[in-house]
Amino acid sequence: MYALFKTSPGDRVTYIPNPASHCNPNHLSYFKFVGRVIAKAIYDNKLLECYFSRSFYKHILGKLVKYIDMESEDYAFYQGLVFLLEHDISELGYELTFSTEVEEFGVTEVRDLKPNGRNLTVTRENKHEYVNLVCQMKMTGAIRKQIDSFLEGFYDIIPKRLISIFNEQELELLISGLPTIDIDDLKSNTEYHKYQLNSLQVQWFWRALRSFDQAERANFLQFVTGTSKVPLQGFATLEGMNGPQKFQIHRDDRSTDRLPVAHTCFNQLDLPAYETYDKLRHMMLLAFNECTEGFGLA
Repeated sequence: MYALFKTSPGDRVTYIPNPASHCNPNHLSYFKFVGRVIAKAIYDNKLLECYFSRSFYKHILGKLVKYIDMESEDYAFYQGLVFLLEHDISELGYELTFSTEVEEFGVTEVRDLKPNGRNLTVTRENKHEYVNLVCQMKMTGAIRKQIDSFLEGFYDIIPKRLISIFNEQELELLISGLPTIDIDDLKSNTEYHKYQLNSLQVQWFWRALRSFDQAERANFLQFVTGTSKVPLQGFATLEGMNGPQKFQIHRDDRSTDRLPVAHTCFNQLDLPAYETYDKLRHMMLLAFNECTEGFGLA
C-alpha cells in the first residue's frame, strides 16, 4: 500500500528501502515518520518485530557500505564483482563502463556512476573505483532521499553520535531484541556436506552451541543467516535467496588455523576440521563475536 520497503532478495526476510517508493507522493514524509517510530522504540526500550539489511543498519550508524555488503542484497551481482576484482578485466569478454542499468516499472535506464561515466572504460587500474561506485549507487545512491528522510526522523529522537557507538549486529538486537533459539529444532533441520551427524567436529559444534549464552547464540544466527530473526514456524522454514533453505554445515578442508566462514545467502557455515573441542569453540566465538563481516564466496 505504501511501497516504502521491500524484502532483500538475498534472504527474502530482511527489509531495504524501496527505490521505487516515489510512486507514493508522500513517501519521504512516511520515511521520516518510520525513522522517528523506530528511534522512539529504542529510546523507550520497546522491541519491534522488524529486521533490516546489513547495509541499512550501516546507514543508520553512519558507516560506509562496502562491496561485501552486496552479497545479501544481490548475490549474483556480488559474484560478478568478486570475479572482476580477482581476474583480469579482459576475461569478462565485454567492455565495462562507469555506468549501471536501473529498472523501474519495466523501464530500464542507464545511469552514470561519475560524470560522463558511460563513456569511461573500466580498466585494471580503476576497477576498484568502479566496484566502490557501483556499490554506493546500488546500496546508497538509488535510495539516498529515502535514507535521508528516515535518518532525519531517527536522529530527531536519538542523535547520530549516540547510536554510532554500536555495530550493525548490536543495532539489530537493540531494535528487535535477543531471539529465543531452539537448538534442538535447528539441529533437526540441518544439512551436512562432507560431514555427518556423528562426525566428531559436528558433535563438538552442537556441544559448543549449547554452551553459548543467549547473546552469543544471537551472534551465531546473525553470522550464518545475516539476521537474528527466528522463523515463526521454526527452522524448517528458514529462507535463503532461492526460497526455503535449511541451515548447512560444510566441511572446510583447508587449514584449521582458519576461522569458520559464513555464506548468508545460503544459510551456510564452512567449518574447518578442528583438532580439539576447545579450539573449535574458541574459533567459533572469535568468528561470531569479532568478525562482523562473516561473508565468503560459495
